[in-house]
Amino acid sequence: MIPDTLRALLDETRGRRRAQWAGREVWLANEAWGELAVSLQGAQVLHYLPAPKAARAEGSRPAGDNGEGWLWVTPTPQDLPGAIRGGIPLCWPWFADERYADETPDRSGPFHGPARKAEWRLDAVDEHEEGVELHLSPETRLHTQLAPRAVIQANANRLHVELITEHFGETPEKISGALHSYLAVADSFACRVEGLAGARYLDKLAGFAERDQQGELAVRGGLDRIYHSNAEVVLDDGTRRLRIARQGSDSAVVWQPGEALPDDTPAEAGRRFLCVESANTRLDPVWLVPGAQHLLGTTLSLADATP
Repeated sequence: MIPDTLRALLDETRGRRRAQWAGREVWLANEAWGELAVSLQGAQVLHYLPAPKAARAEGSRPAGDNGEGWLWVTPTPQDLPGAIRGGIPLCWPWFADERYADETPDRSGPFHGPARKAEWRLDAVDEHEEGVELHLSPETRLHTQLAPRAVIQANANRLHVELITEHFGETPEKISGALHSYLAVADSFACRVEGLAGARYLDKLAGFAERDQQGELAVRGGLDRIYHSNAEVVLDDGTRRLRIARQGSDSAVVWQPGEALPDDTPAEAGRRFLCVESANTRLDPVWLVPGAQHLLGTTLSLADATP
């Protein structure tokens, strides 16, 4: 599910181009392999839609999923300087309110860190496996010792996003972070997440109580959980089975707000997404020493798909 205005821009796109959407500069691709939309605010993937095999064979443009793609974006995005809810926001160098790397005197920095609202530059656009690969970095320094960069790879079979942190300072730094993926679903309360059975998790809606997942996770209402697991999972919403692989992450965050919807999410859109995130949280914070780097990644592909 993406806003009609973004859908219209993609429909008008042939090949690749830059455009303005919701007051932000976006990079768009509409090619034989599929569609991609990236906001330069936050280096945030907003949309990904691979072309069906039949369309690729005929050389026509993507026409699957009713044009909505695999990611959800709110139909009522905030004005600048607010962040866009949806797609894959970059939470860096901390996740939620775990402000390990917050350099403000009272650790009052923004929720999820500064990267998601910062302006990023597009450093390179390369061909990649009959798709595209983007390299991005922030326009301004976001931390005195740490520097992030993002790599986005998209083709007809998968979407892969990397958030790479490099330590160029002189003292160790402790960080957390997330690729906060909003995955488009038919109905979040009818979803099933496979691959977390038996995993230990923190229930944020119950004061971070520790619990064990009994069987596979069936989403039947609002939830906010941090699973201590690096396992690949599959999101089944009854119409599509999406495989979610993670790299550099021992925390899988699963979030759906239920009835407690954020202000920028209208009720009619509130059950059209489920967040399944590649993350480093209080369960697996990362210590970086000078000269080191850390890669946090997520890869989306269709489960049970044939090559």
